[in-house]
This record gives sequence, C-alpha cells and structure tokens, in this order.
Amino acid sequence: MTQQTWDEVGGLLPHDEFRAASEAIVANIEQVIEGKTATVRLALAVLLAEGHLLIEDVPGVGKTKLAKALARSIDCTVRRIQFTPDLLPSDVTGVSVYNQETHDFEFRPGAVFANLVVGDEINRASPKTQSALLECMEERQVTVDGVTYQLQTPFMVIATQNPIEMEGTYPLPEAQRDRFTARIAMGYPDVSAELAMLDGHGATDPLHELRPVSDANIVRQLISTVRQVHVADAVKQYAIDLVTATREAPDLRLGASPRATLQLLRTARAVAALEGRDYVLPDDLQALAVPVLAHRIIPTADAQLARRTTDAIVSELVHRLPLPHDRQRNPYDTRPATGNGRAPYEPRRP
Repeated sequence: MTQQTWDEVGGLLPHDEFRAASEAIVANIEQVIEGKTATVRLALAVLLAEGHLLIEDVPGVGKTKLAKALARSIDCTVRRIQFTPDLLPSDVTGVSVYNQETHDFEFRPGAVFANLVVGDEINRASPKTQSALLECMEERQVTVDGVTYQLQTPFMVIATQNPIEMEGTYPLPEAQRDRFTARIAMGYPDVSAELAMLDGHGATDPLHELRPVSDANIVRQLISTVRQVHVADAVKQYAIDLVTATREAPDLRLGASPRATLQLLRTARAVAALEGRDYVLPDDLQALAVPVLAHRIIPTADAQLARRTTDAIVSELVHRLPLPHDRQRNPYDTRPATGNGRAPYEPRRP
C-alpha cells in the first residue's frame, strides 16, 4: 500500500464534525494530564498546523506524559526515541544494511518513519545526533546514502527537554530550535489538579488504559480543514510586524526568521479552527507570540545580565505593537459577502 506523503491530505470536515473530533482528542488527553487544558489545546493546534512541538520544563511535571497521551489518542504509527549521549544519527533516520541473501544493500528505516515521533530529553544527545532531525522536520523526508525517502502524513516530532543549565545536556542549536513550531512549558499543577492526580494516578497509570479516539485519516481531514481558514491581509501584515519587531528590538541579537512568520500564521489558523472560527483574529497572533517566537530569538549580553527572558521580551513587543484598526463588516473576515450580506462561510453561533 502506498503511504500518503506530507502534501497529501484528506477532504474538508464540516464544522460540527471538526469540533467533535478535536474536542474528543482534547478530552482524551485530559484523562492523563490534569488541569492543563490550554497546554493540551496548544499541543493539538501544533499538530493541526503541521508543525513540531518542544516541551521544556523541569523533571517530573508531565512532559513525556503529554507527548505520549497525544500520540495514543490518535490511532497512528508512533515511535519513541530516548535521546542519550551514545545515540547515533543512524538510530534516528535509518541505515543501509548488506543482505547476504540478495547480495545487495537494503534500507532499514529508523525511528522517524512514523506519524508521531516522541523524542524524550532531546538535549541529552550530541549535536551530531540532534542534526539528524533537521531534514526530517523541515522537508518531511530522509536522505540516506544518496536515496531520499518520503515520510508519512501526519508527521510530527514532539520533543521534551530539561532546562539547558542542568547537568549532562547539550544546548539545541539555533537551526534545530527554529524548526520547532512552538515551545511550551507544563508548569506545576494547582492544588486541586495535583489532588486529582493523586486520586487518579495513585494506584494505576491512566496512560496504560488510554484508547485512541481518532486516526490518521481523520487527522489528515482536520489538517485540510485548518488549511482553509481565512487570514485577512491586515492580519498577515500584523504577523509580519510582530516578527519584524523581534529583528529590530535592541535587547535581541537574533530575531525571528521568515519561517517563524509562516508557522505563526499556520498555528493561528489551527487555534481559530479549534475555537469554532474560520478566520484568524489578531488576538490569535498575540496569544501565540510567546510560544511560537520566544524560543527562536537570542538576547544580547546586556539583556542576559539584566535577567530578561525571551518570553518577557516578546510579551513586551506584543504590548507595544498597535493592533490593526480596520473596521469593516467584519474587519478580519474580508471575503466577499453573499447576496444576503453575510460572508459565505460565516461561523455558526452557539
């Protein structure tokens, strides 16, 4: 059977079916992750935006559990890689092995040949091994011994890492960080969520009982629907202004790349669809600015000495940048109106 490649997705889903499918995935993950609805929804938005997710936080807050819960909620192929200092690039991408029976080399796929790849503690592997993911994450393909192999769709890398200053880790290079669509932190649960965790996780691990509520075909249809979400010209310009502000900020010596602009819009489309809209608002870009942009920028030495984090710098840029001020029938749904004066795909009201 021929596998679907990255640019081949399914048909569109009606509004009700899209909402039912996405809410089922979120509810399923929340059986394992207590009190982190916003984080769970953002992780799903990154999947539907055809991106990759970096989960960074201290040990023990559920980074790997979130990644595995998302993977198990979707009936897709899943591979997990435990990154260690002795892991080789061929363990990730695959290797050509000589077959004595056929007297020829045959390719044995590595762990990236799956729909969802969970990379646990990615910063414990050497930079050489980390770089094995660069082609996979950007081009959805693997090249081994001069032969290129296409990856399936959906394809998503969910990587976890501990903070850089901890022992036995290697900092992710800028090119690797820039390929992650968003970086999130789990954070500590509140008292009620931690109490619920003690009741639900005390005797058994709910992850073992988690069952898929979706499959690869439905996810492809969700992705196809997200691609059709409308983005007005004013919103596109606002996204460019946000990214340009990071390149001109005096506290930064490296701003966000054009890839960041593209992934900011893709993720905003996914967030809008998850909220029942088929057009993007500037509020979506504001809410996503920190998780999508902050891990791609590098502060100056003075900013580091002043203990200014990249999250704080991006938040300040968002507050300073003026919002688009167009006032039309709907300023961000700029498609032609139908005969009854309504947009052709005006979202349904609850």
